[in-house]
Amino acid sequence: MNLTDLSGTFSVFDVAATLTLSFVLSAAIGWVYQRTHRNISYSQSYVQTLVVIGMVVAVIMLVVGSNIARAFALVGALSVIRFRNAIKETRDVGFIFLVMAIGMAVGTRFYLLAAAATASILLVVFLMQRFDWFKLDIQRQVVKVQTPPEARYQQDVADVLVRTTLEFELVSVETVRGGALTELFYSVRLKPGVTTTEIIGALSEINSGQKVTVLTGYDQSDM
Repeated sequence: MNLTDLSGTFSVFDVAATLTLSFVLSAAIGWVYQRTHRNISYSQSYVQTLVVIGMVVAVIMLVVGSNIARAFALVGALSVIRFRNAIKETRDVGFIFLVMAIGMAVGTRFYLLAAAATASILLVVFLMQRFDWFKLDIQRQVVKVQTPPEARYQQDVADVLVRTTLEFELVSVETVRGGALTELFYSVRLKPGVTTTEIIGALSEINSGQKVTVLTGYDQSDM
């Protein structure tokens, strides 16, 4: 029994194997993504999209086959699609490329390659998550200081940070309350023995009583 279109023939086995295997492998990738996700930006719809992308790419590769004209036609059709949702984490991009690659392998009927690549790459993901590979164990804090708009206050804040931190970096400067105040955003590493209460107190003394915020528990890998 064959399913025939104008340009080629696909067996029922090819179609069933492509859809089934792409679903199973993409679902396995989604499951590993869920189990290894650490931050609060987890999205169920993103994981479901991974599964759909894997299956769609597999079908596209099955349709394209070795027909170059059809491949260019599909590229032109897909180029009109615009995605406006920002990717929250760099690892999310990696998982998108992974399901696309697996979908391509399945769609071109490299079934063993697709299964072996999925197992190998997901094992690496598990190992990196389990043993915290490449983690830079440097604890950092985020300091937000609101000051009057005069430039001298930024220098006063820098002087306090020189005394209380091992290193600091000015991340951003913004105006608030219609320009009445300036908000300075720093990434810092406190000196040993210096507490967040001490740095808040020191900054409060030189910023005319404006708001000071210290966010703790950040490390450099999350910045």
